[in-house]
Amino acid sequence: MVKLTYLSHSAWLVEKDSLSIVIDPFLSGNPLAKHKPEDIRADYIILSHAHGDHIGDTETIAKAHNSVIIANFEIATHFGNKGFHVHPMHIGGAHTFDFGRVKLTQAFHGSSFPDGSYGGMPAGILLTLDDTTIYHTGDTGLFSDMQLIGKHEKVDAMLVCIGDNFTMGIDDAAEAVALVKPKLAIPMHYKTFDMIDVDPNEFVSKVELMDMKAQVVDFGATIAL
Repeated sequence: MVKLTYLSHSAWLVEKDSLSIVIDPFLSGNPLAKHKPEDIRADYIILSHAHGDHIGDTETIAKAHNSVIIANFEIATHFGNKGFHVHPMHIGGAHTFDFGRVKLTQAFHGSSFPDGSYGGMPAGILLTLDDTTIYHTGDTGLFSDMQLIGKHEKVDAMLVCIGDNFTMGIDDAAEAVALVKPKLAIPMHYKTFDMIDVDPNEFVSKVELMDMKAQVVDFGATIAL
């Protein structure tokens, strides 16, 4: 059984048996986070892009647990040069780890480190553990090739940004769900800042009108897939 904890913003904890994977661990300075970096154990950290609200507490968590950081080549190189264990990847590439498979998809956004240096191309993340596949969209606008993701992958949970302004808004996010056709859509990347303060229940309603399943997961809450 795969357990999924919404840490808030775009940060998620994925657990299966003794395995622990954290995605985009933005906790410190995040007003909605119920967890602190020291609460998180991570064997692996997967990063969608280099913005500060996604890299977040990567260094603190990785130092504490000797985590392997999985990210695009530029981000992996950045952390590798600091002495961290890394696995570089890039858009369209997949790799089978001892825990399962990771594939990076395209995402239409930007990617720079907090100091303004280049962070490579932003990505979405397809994470497969046994028979369970999670699609984390990363920060992205709507794009029609999402349909290909749904065609080639059996997506059990789609973690979809809905906050607007920086990413898809609710209408585009619902359209993205229609293209991918996951078993379950879960909204993310909302309410952290005033500019992305939208109602996730509106998203759920729009998805349900298309006869698909969506669910709001409260900040800090855990569900089983």
